[in-house]
Amino acid sequence: MRFLSLLLATLLLSLSFSAAALSAQPPLIFGLLLVGPANDKGYSQAQYEGGRSVEAHLPGARMLYLDKVNPADRPGLTIPQVVDDMAAKGARLILAGSDDMRDGILEAAAQHPELAFVHVSGDDALTGRAPKNLGNLFARIEYAKMMAGFVAAMTTKTGKIGYLGPLVNAETRRVANAAFLGARYAWEKVRGEKPGDLTFKVAWIGFWFNIPGVTADPNQVAGSLFDQGCDVVVSGLDAPEALTVAGARRKAGADAYALPYVYRPACRLAPEACLGVPYFNWGPPFLAVAREVAAGAFKPSFAWLFPDFAALNDPDASPVGFEAGPGLSAENKKALDRFTAGLGSGEIDLYAGPLFYQDGSVFVPAGRSATQQELWYCQRLLRGMEGDSAAR
Repeated sequence: MRFLSLLLATLLLSLSFSAAALSAQPPLIFGLLLVGPANDKGYSQAQYEGGRSVEAHLPGARMLYLDKVNPADRPGLTIPQVVDDMAAKGARLILAGSDDMRDGILEAAAQHPELAFVHVSGDDALTGRAPKNLGNLFARIEYAKMMAGFVAAMTTKTGKIGYLGPLVNAETRRVANAAFLGARYAWEKVRGEKPGDLTFKVAWIGFWFNIPGVTADPNQVAGSLFDQGCDVVVSGLDAPEALTVAGARRKAGADAYALPYVYRPACRLAPEACLGVPYFNWGPPFLAVAREVAAGAFKPSFAWLFPDFAALNDPDASPVGFEAGPGLSAENKKALDRFTAGLGSGEIDLYAGPLFYQDGSVFVPAGRSATQQELWYCQRLLRGMEGDSAAR
């Protein structure tokens, strides 16, 4: 009994010291750099709301943010300049939201070794290029993209699916490929259709979102995909033009559907045309990093997070989700649920070889599944897809 009493007293004393250490830390101020507008109903807004979630769940936390951090919207502005300003305002953590910020955030992290940095996307913590105060964070949206491709192929009547892509890099090829693999599975394994009767056409606009005079107009590109016979367009853009175009076409009498990307409530823009949304849920991973920094326990790493299939659409759990849209039929929703369960259990492995690139070279050999490195450094679109694997 004396031993138990002593043990309990020691534990309580330890807990009180830990609580005192945490309470001694000042409230966390963190900075968030967004590549697009904070209200874009897409990628940047999803990150902005992730930052607000940190404020809601971490007592005293306060976010500083700057949106439209890209050369077209803010010519002459450098990321080190933004970080200098946020550091002067007390920020101890900087979250850089886009792959395009790589060089600038590496420079800023080297200039501010006293701060913690997380580059959302990127792999410099994996390759060893990152300074000791910078980590990488991303979520495996590929699984939600597989679901998007699946419902597109379950819905199409023409057998023609369009994919509206942003710029061309390893990430955007990777997620486009995932959508194709989901579509191919639905077309062949569930619907029992012939492989050659499925068209999956990829068209790129040149950046993550529309910049007039710089990119191709996503409204026109989406319209062109519909004009070519696609009755479903899956979007890979940070903004929802594919859905608004599909909604306008439906109002004009066309049988058109779309799947916007990255922002969970996006279906509200044209619900009757929306089959669903593969989305990022940045609240949980941002909060985990913020808590580490607030406690003085930040350890930079390369984190590429899997969905929580047991709580896929729980805002406090999975970093990735898929929100079924009002345009998805009840029958196809049941098929999607079975497909999702198979992905979560591992029964369905769409990365199992053999898989081939467009040019016939081997992506994944027979007898095994793709490795993390093979997936991350995706070199081309897959065989069976139409479109460019590199920028022209």
